[in-house]
Amino acid sequence: MKVKIGHNVQLSTENLLRVSRKISELNFSPGTKSSVSKSRKIVEKCITDKKVVYGITTGFGSFKDKLISKDDLDELQINLIRSHACGVGDYFSEEEVRAMLLVRLNSLVQGYSGVRYDLVSFVKNLINKGVTPLVPSQGSVGASGDLAPLCHMGLVLAGEGKALYEGNILSGIEALRKAGLAPITFKAKEGLAWSNGTSVMTGLAGLSIEDSKILLKWADIACALSFEALRGCSAALDPKIHQARGQTGQITVAKNLRRLLSGSKLVDSELSRVQDSYTLRCAAQVHGAAQDVFEYAKKVIEIELNAVTDNPLVFPNGEILSGGNFHGEPVAMAVDALGIAISELGSISERRTAKLVDPATNHGLPAFLINPKKAGLCSGMMIPQYVAAALVSENKVLSHPACVDSIPTSANQEDHVSMGTIGARKLRSIIKNVKNVLAIEVLNACQAIDFLDQRKLSPEMKKVHATVRKHVSYATTDRVFSDDILKITEKVLL
Repeated sequence: MKVKIGHNVQLSTENLLRVSRKISELNFSPGTKSSVSKSRKIVEKCITDKKVVYGITTGFGSFKDKLISKDDLDELQINLIRSHACGVGDYFSEEEVRAMLLVRLNSLVQGYSGVRYDLVSFVKNLINKGVTPLVPSQGSVGASGDLAPLCHMGLVLAGEGKALYEGNILSGIEALRKAGLAPITFKAKEGLAWSNGTSVMTGLAGLSIEDSKILLKWADIACALSFEALRGCSAALDPKIHQARGQTGQITVAKNLRRLLSGSKLVDSELSRVQDSYTLRCAAQVHGAAQDVFEYAKKVIEIELNAVTDNPLVFPNGEILSGGNFHGEPVAMAVDALGIAISELGSISERRTAKLVDPATNHGLPAFLINPKKAGLCSGMMIPQYVAAALVSENKVLSHPACVDSIPTSANQEDHVSMGTIGARKLRSIIKNVKNVLAIEVLNACQAIDFLDQRKLSPEMKKVHATVRKHVSYATTDRVFSDDILKITEKVLL
């Protein structure tokens, strides 16, 4: 199945993921060539008429008042790409760069950027043939576009820079040649159109939306496993409680937990217990709040996936207007908020793990979930909880909002920036950490359940327990538990 972008088509995070992971090829919708070409004709008329327009016949940033001669317009564009390609740090992954390329392309094919159809067609072929520019991850302040990373991508379009092709790192020109492509020349407006935009932070954020869906799903499942293992009180999940508050996410999560635990004979089996500690009793409130933030972030990111974010913009009536759609603040706030929400899923999960291994709080389960006859000789599940605690602590630092800081750039022409790409990068790290934290809870909860009567599990939890046990066996003695955690993250948390 091909994913379509362009005229009258909306790109979703699901389709972004499909293209990024090479599940689907890319194609343009009917009408795309016409809308792109009309926009380009307006730019060419502007040049013919010798109009003074930012970035087309002038320099960039604080050089906005420097007029450029017609003979130098192509050189202006490639100079922009070369001079701005000054990122540092580790490279983004292949999947992440493919997402960025797709978001940048989807912005350009909306017909407001004044680029040639040859350029967008070339980028589509670049994606479909699997040529992936090497892009350093640090250097964007998230306003005036993701300049440095986008320009590293732009180098490869022009046959410069470095790229990954069929698993090998090659020069840009060699990667293009092996893929059967010839480099393009950036014409007037095109270098600026390519580099001005929120496509790096938005590509990362789009992938994170899809990853967060999985974490929200498994946070509820992990909680339900722990609920079974700790023989929790279901009264806290009564729909009347959640309807009385009215928070949408909370109501949804409570309903889901009731579904997951329906038919359990372990839940409510300790009749003397009046109520549980907060990690069980308030799970719907915490998970639900994260669900609500996710819905907000998803809405913002899916709008941005289909947004036109370069500058200036070219309108069908012939106007070329200079504005600031490249400012990443909407995305920056969304990814910072989602980072906090996902961090909280990890925080409450680690506390449930701690409850499971502690004989003072686990309601009669063995200390550290190891056979009491081997206690002392074996540490059991002692250290996986340490690991979860370390990851949660790391997330406390990572979840500090990036968007609350701004350092002016370009001689104070760009005097407020979003730092949205930093936030999007941090979110990727938070998600990886929380996936491991949830895997540790699943590992511990299943180990705890094996000390109980598994026949009393709810039908849904029997399925989950069986799935985990296909990949990770009950621990009769100490072993390398990092292998178990990896198996759960890669084969279970899907």
